[in-house]
Amino acid sequence: MGNGAQISYASGPSSTPLKGQTIGEMLGEITEQFPDNEALVETFTGRRWTFSELRSDSAKLAAALTKRGVQKGDRVGIWSPNCAEWIFTQYATAMIGAILVNVNPAYRTHEVQYVIEQSDISLMVSAVEYRSSDYAGMLAELGFTNVLFIGTKQWDNAIQDAVADPPLDEPEALTFDEAINIQYTSGTTGFPKGATLTHHNILNNGFFVGEGVRYTETDRVCLPVPLYHCFGMVMGVLGAHSHGACIVLPAPTFDAETTLRAVEQERCTSLYGVPTMFIAELGLENFQSFNLQSLRTGIMAGSSCPAEVMEQVIDTMHMCEVAICYGMTETSPVSTMTGVDDDVFARTQTIGTVMPHLEVKIVDEDGQVAPVGEPGELCTRGYSVMLGYWGQADETAEAIDAGGWMHTGDIATMDEHGRLQIVGRLKDMVIRGGENIYPREIEEFLYRHPDIVDVQVIGVPDKRLGEELMAWIVLRPGAGILTAESLREFASGKLTHFKIPKYVHVVDAFPMTVTGKVRKVEMRELATTMLAAV
Repeated sequence: MGNGAQISYASGPSSTPLKGQTIGEMLGEITEQFPDNEALVETFTGRRWTFSELRSDSAKLAAALTKRGVQKGDRVGIWSPNCAEWIFTQYATAMIGAILVNVNPAYRTHEVQYVIEQSDISLMVSAVEYRSSDYAGMLAELGFTNVLFIGTKQWDNAIQDAVADPPLDEPEALTFDEAINIQYTSGTTGFPKGATLTHHNILNNGFFVGEGVRYTETDRVCLPVPLYHCFGMVMGVLGAHSHGACIVLPAPTFDAETTLRAVEQERCTSLYGVPTMFIAELGLENFQSFNLQSLRTGIMAGSSCPAEVMEQVIDTMHMCEVAICYGMTETSPVSTMTGVDDDVFARTQTIGTVMPHLEVKIVDEDGQVAPVGEPGELCTRGYSVMLGYWGQADETAEAIDAGGWMHTGDIATMDEHGRLQIVGRLKDMVIRGGENIYPREIEEFLYRHPDIVDVQVIGVPDKRLGEELMAWIVLRPGAGILTAESLREFASGKLTHFKIPKYVHVVDAFPMTVTGKVRKVEMRELATTMLAAV
């Protein structure tokens, strides 16, 4: 590089050491410090727990799971919208060293079947039903019978039996480097991959996110984001509880008005969300009627935030210390974060600087560290990098190189102060309202349609959600008309709603390169022009 040019590398110094403990040990330590502090509030049922009560209920569930044969290293699924029992299950599995497998509450039968089989789930903790999801019915259809249903007599009996007649075996000794969680991320090569995370990964990441927004035992964190994502269970639950702060669950799934009502009623000091959630809250007709003056901070993540939205969040929601976080499930999740004192430019145009105890670098196509200001692939290394993809050694080796660097697939730049900006994506991932969607999985599914010969799925711009999905389709000769509505009908109940393409464009052939590769860049340009003309 010469001339002493600065390179795009940064590490996060910290005088606060990493925590060398399991999640269960953290909960025990915090409970001893703040036994009577409120730990969890479920505003939609009015239920409340102190740290002592939360730890007790989690330990009872741990005993019930053990009594049902769950041992250290076994995979236990959790399939439910947000509720207190989700958090009990998170702690109970951690206490016995079982590996919690997060199942997206929006999954349908073929998706949940894949996850059950791929991770070899031995027991499922599940909601009975929620809105259009008949969880009990889908599990019965799959012939999966070892289920503990939340909120039922069966649940109560399992807890009572275990407490009255506790398991005889002493639980195996646990260490903080052991796997504790599998979270499925959409794969670029078809089906989702299970990022396997340890106590050390997620406890420390949650703790340092909490440090970044200055949590103490006086904070109350409103959590309308899903617990099955790292955003909810790591940055939310572990970020708050590792500081003795309280978690407030406003509803099973996101609702803008319910969220603001919970903030007001519970005097929340922090609010989480993806930008679309904040946009929905700010857009409420009765927004002005909510008293949000208790808010101080919060976290926005999932996709970039428009400057005017960030200004409104700071000014009208009183979140002067709101932070932007960037990361991926494979890194537990947060690698970079803005500071509470950063200006609006930093909080809207950058993803902040590297987190404590982590390293980031930007590499060019040859794998060399790029000069400051030059774009390249963002890589991260440190305690937060996953153990690997569950049962997929080849995919793990593709993602994590010999030096231990996780390759994010995002194209970024770094300035001379170590601030990072995301400028693009190596692969064609679509981010729709904070949900990462990989087109390949949807394409694989749509090939099952009897009239579809070939299909390519792309992301197209959308004002509200950032991006929406469009399927370009080549039909078999003699096929009838295929519309977005008929495609939605075909996929409904089989694909999660946000993976069903909003737009359908039938073509005779796709734009191709001279080497025979589909030109998705050209397809996106053409689609954007088409939609703008509508």
